Amino acid sequence: MQIDLSTLQQRAARLNARLSSCELCPRRCAVSRLDAEMGYCHSSAQPIVASCCAHMGEEPAISGVRGSGTIFFANCNLRCVFCQNYQISQDWQKQQGNVISIEKLAQCMLSLQEMGCHNISFVSPSHFVPQIVQALTLAVPRGLELPLVYNTNGYDSLETLRELDGIIDVYLPDLKYADADKALKYSDAPNYVSVARAAIREMYRQVGKLQTDDKGIALRGVIVRHLLLPHDIAGSRDSLNWLACEVSPDVSLSLMSQYHPTHKASAFPEINRRINRRLYDRAVAVLDECGLENGWVQGMESPESYLPDFDKEGHPFEIN
Repeated sequence: MQIDLSTLQQRAARLNARLSSCELCPRRCAVSRLDAEMGYCHSSAQPIVASCCAHMGEEPAISGVRGSGTIFFANCNLRCVFCQNYQISQDWQKQQGNVISIEKLAQCMLSLQEMGCHNISFVSPSHFVPQIVQALTLAVPRGLELPLVYNTNGYDSLETLRELDGIIDVYLPDLKYADADKALKYSDAPNYVSVARAAIREMYRQVGKLQTDDKGIALRGVIVRHLLLPHDIAGSRDSLNWLACEVSPDVSLSLMSQYHPTHKASAFPEINRRINRRLYDRAVAVLDECGLENGWVQGMESPESYLPDFDKEGHPFEIN
C-alpha cells in the first residue's frame, strides 16, 4: 500500500457514504445498505466473511510456500451457473450467519499476517470495498504491511476501483467472457465484456506489469485469470487477443483448465462437461500467437483438488 493513513481514512469515509445509495458495482442498485436495505448482492453494511485461511491453491506468485492469506467474502454481484464457490456466493440466507464487524475483519488480516502468509487476498471483494478500506484504517496502524490482493470476478466499476488506487498492490481479475450474450446467459451480467475490459485497463494503469521479489512472490501488478469453458463459451481467442493488443503483451495471464460442471451447470447441456484436449491445445496455441509469455498455464489434471467445500469444518480446500 502506497498511501498514508490520513488518505486511507478519507477514502474509507467517501466509500462508506456511498453505501447510503449503493452504486459500488455496475449493478448500481441504489439501495441504502446503511439502513439494512439489500440489493443484488444481498449484503448490508457489515462485512460477511465465509472463510479466512492460508490458501495454497492460487498462482505460485500468490500462494508461494507459506500460502496466501485469503479472506473469502460471501455473496457476489454475479450469478454464474457454474460457480465452484456457490455455497458462499449464492446461498445468501445461510451466509447471514457469517456477518462480522469491521474490527473483526481487521483482526482477520492481522492474524493471517502473523501466520506468515505472503499477502492478504480479498476474494469476491467488489461489494465490500468500503468495509475493506475501513478495516485497513484499523489494521495498518497495528502493523499490517503485507501486499494486498484484489481477487475479483472482473465485474467492477471504475469509480470504485479509482478509490483503491495506491491501496491495492496486486489485482487478480477474471476475464470470463468475450461475448455479452453469453455473459448474460451464464452469469446474469449485463455488459460484462465492456465492464471487465474497462476494469482491467484501470487496474493495469494503477499497478502495471507483475513485479515479484527474489523468491518469485508478487509484490505489485496485474494477473488476469481466464477460465476455459466447454465449447469455447469463454471466447478465449478474442479475450487473449484483446489482452495482448489493448492492455499489454507484458501482462501476466493465468490460463485455467480446472472447469468442473457444478451448481446449476446440469441445466445447460453445453457446459455440463469438462473441457477437452482440443480446446485446451487451441487456447495454449493462441498464447504463442498473441505473444503472451508471462504467467501460468494450468495443466489438464483432475479438477477435484480445486473444488472447495465451505460446509465442512476447517479449511474449505483441504482434501480428506
